[in-house]
Amino acid sequence: MRTRQPAKAAPPSRASTLSARFRLTHPTPESTSFGIYGVIIGAGVMTASHAESTLQLVAAVLVTLMIYWAAERYSRLVADRIHAGHRPDWRRLRAQLSTGWEIVTASMLPLGVLVAVRAAGVPLPQAVMWALVSSTLLLCLAGWEVGRHGQLTTLERLVSASVAGAFGAAMIVLKASLH
Repeated sequence: MRTRQPAKAAPPSRASTLSARFRLTHPTPESTSFGIYGVIIGAGVMTASHAESTLQLVAAVLVTLMIYWAAERYSRLVADRIHAGHRPDWRRLRAQLSTGWEIVTASMLPLGVLVAVRAAGVPLPQAVMWALVSSTLLLCLAGWEVGRHGQLTTLERLVSASVAGAFGAAMIVLKASLH
């Protein structure tokens, strides 16, 4: 009797390779959403900031992301206590404080673009636009990857990528209209 061989997995696409490299998709839906949210927050800070130096802008983005991370973790701990009816144990506290970092780390590529473009001599306002474009591309790629993992059709994946990218595009339009 012949046994059926399992089908070979398709080779990873270029988009999925980029996704793995930039950690756009994560093991859990929550961590993936934190990454997307972190890119949007970082872009929002770059959009609204009136920082006079690259260092001030990078610090503003990172401090803001850390505040969002801390507030999100705090709200989870408070909600756990309310719903569990008792203080969380050390294991639960440690678990809460060691997760959700995607909200901070996902903005490292746009910040890296900002620093690299500034180091190349581009004025800060244009460097911010480069960083916002990289944020938008990351969001588009994340939308595409979310669609792949959600087994969407190509058209649905294009819509998913477009919707995700629209958040970044909105930041670019806002930055252009504010400054």
